[in-house]
Amino acid sequence: MQKVKGSVLQSRLDFVRGQFGEDQMQQVMASLGAEDQEALRKMVPSSWLPFEVGKRLDEAIVQVCGEGDPKFFEQLGVASANKNLTTLHASFITPGDPEAFLKKAPQIYELYYQTGRRAWEKTGEGEGYLTTHGAETFSAPDCLTVVGWYKRALEMCGATRVEVEEEECRALGGEVCRYRVHWE
Repeated sequence: MQKVKGSVLQSRLDFVRGQFGEDQMQQVMASLGAEDQEALRKMVPSSWLPFEVGKRLDEAIVQVCGEGDPKFFEQLGVASANKNLTTLHASFITPGDPEAFLKKAPQIYELYYQTGRRAWEKTGEGEGYLTTHGAETFSAPDCLTVVGWYKRALEMCGATRVEVEEEECRALGGEVCRYRVHWE
């Protein structure tokens, strides 16, 4: 069973609390089942939780806070990068060298997910593809958080005019999750 790091889910909860307040946070939690609520209350950043708990949390957040708009997950990805790449995983940031950061995609992926892998393939100056292979579980909302996370991470490395677009998604029938990345 695919698992996700507690720090990923904690950054989502922190985003809701920080952007929407405690009342909205309580609405999100109340919309989850008792087992998910308990798992999230006991979670620590270094723990592993079932991917499905995160998927249900994502669905609850988008319904309560995002007015049902799945693009809302890009904002969650940005918030996650802001939190985790300035604290727990700040050592991954490579100021002035976005390419060096992207080369660390396999190691970064392993920090957050238990199965599968992510690879960086450079196709030109300031562009290439991030591809996720072999993840046991996947969801379109999680892929959108990846888009926001990498956009923000590359900006933190000094990239400008960053574009990250998912061109293929397993949740939508693709073989892999592939993101086209471009920056200046």
